Amino acid sequence: MNTLPDPSPYASDFTGSGPSIGVVMSHGFTGSPHSMRPWAEYLAAEGYAVRLPLLPGHGTTWQDMATRRWQEWHRAVDAAYLELQSECDFVFAAGLSMGGTLALRIAATRPVAGTVVVNPGLVIDDPRAAVVGILKHVMKSTPAIANDILKPGMDEGAYPRTPVAAAHELKKMYRDTVTLLPRISAPVLVFRSSVDHVVSDRSIRQLKERVTASMEFRTLENSYHVATLDNDALEIFRGSAEFIRRTMAGLTSSSAPAGQSAAELRDSPNE
Repeated sequence: MNTLPDPSPYASDFTGSGPSIGVVMSHGFTGSPHSMRPWAEYLAAEGYAVRLPLLPGHGTTWQDMATRRWQEWHRAVDAAYLELQSECDFVFAAGLSMGGTLALRIAATRPVAGTVVVNPGLVIDDPRAAVVGILKHVMKSTPAIANDILKPGMDEGAYPRTPVAAAHELKKMYRDTVTLLPRISAPVLVFRSSVDHVVSDRSIRQLKERVTASMEFRTLENSYHVATLDNDALEIFRGSAEFIRRTMAGLTSSSAPAGQSAAELRDSPNE
């Protein structure tokens, strides 16, 4: 039996060996940490420090979300990143859907060691997006596209309605984030569902066209959009942990000049 969706944030401390590693994580639009909790718990069990905040306006009501701005969502993830940066030698960013967008923003604006995203959004395909700035004044909400999960019996705990004002904020955040993508310099691992009813390949094309850093793509053949709760979830969990280990092996063995500590490397500009 599946547990009821838990919208509370998640945090764990570093328990591994060697340089301390943190992972800042973000859930998606209208969702909550519930959709990311199994992944966060897996990484915590690997010894990494984890911060998975509840984004403002989420985990409450869609009416609350309608009053929020996209900058609040970014600030929540950025604050979690800064908390980890103060405690760890290296920090990775990870996210699902809009959470992937936020992880990419962190990668573009902070010296992350690497980024892992699952079905990240960068484009809204709904044709109403062109007039959403006007539409929000005459329509408060629309039916949500939630629980796009192939695995039976799973519930991501997203809102049953999508606030149109929040969709406008999402559009603005996507547009701003696309302009930042060329700034990403640390490696990126992208998990992409072969069938996704929420985020189309237009978002993935933006990612491929704009990011010049090293990128690796892995296809999820047996999952829909919310892949972190779907049949391929363990592939994501294991793959992200392996990506972190591989990236760290490169950073600590070949990237650091002789005599440079892990903390000094962490604080070096991400050019």
